[in-house]
Amino acid sequence: MLYRTAGQFKTSYRADQALFPVRQDAFLLGVILVLAWVVFPLVATEFAFQTLLIPVLIYSLAALGLNILTGYAGQLSLGTAAFMGVGAYACYKLITLMPWMNPIIAILLSGVFSAGVGVAFGIPSLRIKGFYLAIATLAAQFFLVWLFEKWSWLYNDNASGAIQVPNLEMFGVYIAGPQASSTIQYYVVLFIVCLLTWMCINLTRGTLGRTWKATRDMDIAAELIGINLMKSKLTAFAISSYIVGVSGALFVFMWRGAAEPNLFDIPLSFRILFIAIIGGLGSIMGNYLGAILIVGLPVVLNLLPNALGIPIDSATVEHLNIMIVGSLIIFFLIVEPHGLAQLWRLIREKLILWPFPH
Repeated sequence: MLYRTAGQFKTSYRADQALFPVRQDAFLLGVILVLAWVVFPLVATEFAFQTLLIPVLIYSLAALGLNILTGYAGQLSLGTAAFMGVGAYACYKLITLMPWMNPIIAILLSGVFSAGVGVAFGIPSLRIKGFYLAIATLAAQFFLVWLFEKWSWLYNDNASGAIQVPNLEMFGVYIAGPQASSTIQYYVVLFIVCLLTWMCINLTRGTLGRTWKATRDMDIAAELIGINLMKSKLTAFAISSYIVGVSGALFVFMWRGAAEPNLFDIPLSFRILFIAIIGGLGSIMGNYLGAILIVGLPVVLNLLPNALGIPIDSATVEHLNIMIVGSLIIFFLIVEPHGLAQLWRLIREKLILWPFPH
């Protein structure tokens, strides 16, 4: 079958711990990258870019940031949307104060401000954890959204209280703003998402990732064997908030085009949390699987009934979407807490052992 591993021998520890111990995994990733970089931009419509491809990538990145904090380091957070807002407003100020700055550099730098805010609100994790830490991050959500609304300097004293993305040019091509094409924006988002995903894969497989997992599994035992809990938790908050901040900048500059403070409210935080839970906490791939499901489900609910000749209004679609997502969350929490990523791992194991699956 496709996952026949006969003849693939491992003769060293390094080979056994390789990122792709099975050659078919590397081939599958290559196919996915070719589809993402070559095929989709050639065949996708404007509708597909704006409703599927770009939002899936942005939500995946935001869920990846949350997963670093919650899935790998075990620190609960309910304020993801607020840290996205920090990244979005920081990027807006960088662009307006320094219009000569490269837009991609501004997007990547915006995460630094979000990381600083994340570390500040992550300090309580040194003394509290679990439900109490979740409440502390929820307080950050309320405070930051209030700050976005009341501090007019953040939106350049605009009477509407919103930030508008200007036309941003790079190498003679508009990559953001009203004149930018969806294809160019998709490539920018895809490049940044691939870059940060590669960074997270290396971090989670290295010493820092093992430190986070030890802190998550049993922090007292981790401290007893010499792990610095303060460093472990605060680096998790910093890196998580950096990734979430970059996703917030992409959210506004490469997709929405404008933003008001209430865009970064609690429902957005919960949506990203649902993506991480359904995809699988403690998994890199799960963020993408969860985002595809959460973003693609409303589109399928809109298009499928019409294709079958069943009229359905938008309000019913919204109710169905909420009911299905809620049911999926309950299902995965009870039946498979590790989410879609674990289901793929089980399928992969059975394919490797076929025709003798256990």
